[in-house]
Amino acid sequence: MACPFFMPIAKFESGIWLHVQRLPLGCGWSGLCTAPGHEDESPTQEELQEFCNLGYANSCPRLPQDRAWDSVRFGVKTVFSEEQAKREGLKLRYVCERDHRPVESGFLEFDVASGEWRARHVDARVQRMAECYLATYFERKKNQAERLAS
Repeated sequence: MACPFFMPIAKFESGIWLHVQRLPLGCGWSGLCTAPGHEDESPTQEELQEFCNLGYANSCPRLPQDRAWDSVRFGVKTVFSEEQAKREGLKLRYVCERDHRPVESGFLEFDVASGEWRARHVDARVQRMAECYLATYFERKKNQAERLAS
């Protein structure tokens, strides 16, 4: 689960995580804080590793007390084939949580054939996180296919 006030910008290759592929957005990301009073501040490397990329960052000094969500998580609805994904698109489930409970959830839809979003999230941060998650998802699928082909 990523922090709901985190706006990811680029992959964060120099982060030190035990299992980077298990991170909420599929890998580490650098970006900006959008918490009230801290808009567009760049978190330190430690903050990116401990708070921004992991959510539930209650000890983060930037996290406002008054907030709708503590974290955001994503998952791709199972697709059985690449042809099915191109035909039907991908549904990306999102869940926004507060105190470890769902507050908001739904599906975002991505048209694989055109590379366009059919259904976007109204919050720009959540939408950007979804884009990052999906980019990592596609990269993993490509790497898996290449390993199987060799």
